[in-house]
Amino acid sequence: MTRIVAGFAGSLALQVPRTGTRPTSDRVREAIFSALESRDAIRHSRVLDLFAGSGALGLEAASRGAAAVTLVERSSAAAQICRRNAAAVLKAAPATAGPTIDVAVTTVQSYLTASGAEFDLVFVDPPYELSDSELEHTLKTLVPRLSPEAIVCVERSTRTGEPDWPAGLTLDRRKDYGETAVWWLSAD
Repeated sequence: MTRIVAGFAGSLALQVPRTGTRPTSDRVREAIFSALESRDAIRHSRVLDLFAGSGALGLEAASRGAAAVTLVERSSAAAQICRRNAAAVLKAAPATAGPTIDVAVTTVQSYLTASGAEFDLVFVDPPYELSDSELEHTLKTLVPRLSPEAIVCVERSTRTGEPDWPAGLTLDRRKDYGETAVWWLSAD
């Protein structure tokens, strides 16, 4: 079962698409968000969750104080689940301080190309079968959408190897959690 780990919606169960997604485990999400909170990178941030699946990463950020969250998912079935999960999180939000949560049903490339928004925190958790060149292209397209102090978390299989990072992003660190590798990047 996937759930919100902490914040105002802590312990809220999230729906997960039956196929086509690989939800980030609670353990990995807790580690990621612990590190982000120690950097004070969540509260009041504008968050982008690419390849959202169930929306768990973006919605965890919303529960922990993000001001605005955008979930990008190309599968209409998964986007419907994102919408239901977002509604459940918003229902749990304090009346005076709820975040805004949007779901974009489109490809990541289309969203990044068309959007003029700027983001402070970005989660890139593509399907493991996404090629390194496709990931690099996505990251190149993302760079102009980043605020000056932005943090980008890229999640991949430990078997994939380190991607090539495009200009505009600097690798801060890598942390492995079993079969999952998380790279922490900052905007140049």
